Amino acid sequence: MKRIIFLVSLLLSVITMSANNDPQPAEQQKKVKGLKIDRIEPTDWFVGMKNPTLQLMVYGKGIAKVTDVTTDYAGVRVDSVVRLDSPNYLLVYLNLSGAQPGTMTLNFIHQSSNIKFSYQLKAREMSGDKRQGFDISDVLYLLMPDRFAQGPNHNPQIKGMRQYKEDRTAPSLRHGGDLEGLRQHLDYFNELGVTALWFTPILENDSPDMMETYSTYHGYACTNYYRVDPRFGTNEQYRQLIDEAHAKGLKVVMDMIFNHCGFEHPWTLDMPSKDWLNLPEWLEQSGGSSDPRATDFKQTSYKLTPVLDPYASDFDKKETVEGWFVSTMPDLNQRNPHLMRYLIQNSKWWIETAGIDGIRMDTYPYAYREPMAEWMKELDEEYPNFNTVGETWVSQPAYTATWQKDSKLSDQNSYLKTVMDFSFQEKLDSAKHEETDAWWRGMNRLYNSFCYDYLYPNPSSVMAFIDNHDTDRFLGNERDTLALKQALALLLTVKRIPQLYYGTEILMNGTKEVTDGYVRKDFPGGFPGDTHNCFTEAGRSKAENDMFRWTSRLLHWRQGNETIIRGMQKQFIPYNGIYVIARSWHNNVVLTILNGTTREAVMDIVRYAEVIRKTKRAKDVLTGRYYDLTHDIRLRPRQTLVLDYQQDLTE
Repeated sequence: MKRIIFLVSLLLSVITMSANNDPQPAEQQKKVKGLKIDRIEPTDWFVGMKNPTLQLMVYGKGIAKVTDVTTDYAGVRVDSVVRLDSPNYLLVYLNLSGAQPGTMTLNFIHQSSNIKFSYQLKAREMSGDKRQGFDISDVLYLLMPDRFAQGPNHNPQIKGMRQYKEDRTAPSLRHGGDLEGLRQHLDYFNELGVTALWFTPILENDSPDMMETYSTYHGYACTNYYRVDPRFGTNEQYRQLIDEAHAKGLKVVMDMIFNHCGFEHPWTLDMPSKDWLNLPEWLEQSGGSSDPRATDFKQTSYKLTPVLDPYASDFDKKETVEGWFVSTMPDLNQRNPHLMRYLIQNSKWWIETAGIDGIRMDTYPYAYREPMAEWMKELDEEYPNFNTVGETWVSQPAYTATWQKDSKLSDQNSYLKTVMDFSFQEKLDSAKHEETDAWWRGMNRLYNSFCYDYLYPNPSSVMAFIDNHDTDRFLGNERDTLALKQALALLLTVKRIPQLYYGTEILMNGTKEVTDGYVRKDFPGGFPGDTHNCFTEAGRSKAENDMFRWTSRLLHWRQGNETIIRGMQKQFIPYNGIYVIARSWHNNVVLTILNGTTREAVMDIVRYAEVIRKTKRAKDVLTGRYYDLTHDIRLRPRQTLVLDYQQDLTE
């Protein structure tokens, strides 16, 4: 049966390969004496970049046979023409240091013939330093476009795409969410109170997925780095969505993947050079099957420690970095300078073309450190106020801190401004099931994680979360609102960039025990025929409304709150089961108070005198109730308080 699946997949790839080359418009296609230009990437470019070099990747049968490439466009110089191992690719390096916006004609010379190609050079909308990325003042809302909402004119079968099936009853097949559906619900995000949207990848993932084993609804198997997946919409619709999000005060973060691509990417079907992929011999051994495990597939160990381990063996390092993430995602070799230049340009192109406000880089440590640092350094030089967060999935703070820009723990600067705090997620996930004791369990886990913040060059630029698309949902298969409120109160008040996962605010739950699809369910009300509509107050249940209002109140209070954004953080060792974190800015103080036990507990005010001083009362932002700070506070089991007050500084 497996062999039949492999052969069907291969046949589909061959049949539709030409349909997925996504060529330039018809008038741009030229052919001379057996040579053909199918497309050029980037599809267009921008003048005025600090780095004037532009790499053009030319696709076309036999295109490497051209003898020269010229242009007489003012301010543009052809620096070099690079031929790779495959005759069907050509790299042209241009210098645009003196170029102005306009249409440039490129001449591809072959013997006595000349292929002319028009290429657009555009003016930038703004200089790079004007682009503002996300930071601690934001709250990111992570969602999966396929699972969030569907627009009214959705087409369930896009012509030219490899075979796929939309089936909302199947947890791991496409469900039909799209960009138009997202656009129509932008007001929901404003009502909730988040300030930035992170979509899992929206780029083309053109793999056959009639069966759940091969589905790429998640977006992490890219087959075209310059094209929005037509099942989600078009490049123009993506830009429209971002423009409208900006008009509503929402930023948009783009999910990118430099570590691997999709098996059906043209680079896999016809490798530009022998070292374009890591361990390409495994691809060759597969005989074209979309599952190299049919031969001698080598998968990454998923263990990231060898990348930084001073005692790591070469074997372990190679297995981590060069092994493929999964069999259907070939591993890219970032040490190939031409490939890395392509990827660097691609990130810049999306910033300039779509106006994105940040990048989330998938599987960051699985790629080679040196080239990724070069990418981050160049991006930082061009866009000094932009931000990128890298997925660094190890739960030890020392490991995570080493990846942050300017870390003194590493002999190599990563230039990566933001890293993901998996320690926070893991410790909180354990603490919610435990009683907070006098030493290690419960909220002590969080205390013992934050105490290592001295390792981070910038703790305010660390992203924290309680769950995401790769973990069990925080609620698991339950709806424990007390635990959830404690988690959210902590997440939204500590010195971190917070990230929420879609649906948490309306009690969506699920685990990965059977398949990831159960933590990636459809948002209720986002699809035609849904009878349960959680986008509106009237459509939500009482419990869902209570959680939504509670979360929204906290989120709106957080917006522009200087104490949370810029304030000093001080934590107190959990005592009598109670964990307290204080944030202070000038004379304003916020106390996050968590009873980490299932019993009533008393908060001894004397222990916290240094942050209370002579202050007499404080307002709980979650309920509006005022608390007397001259007396001990009695807390219900698992109760959460967020007290906001002006500290009395008089002597």
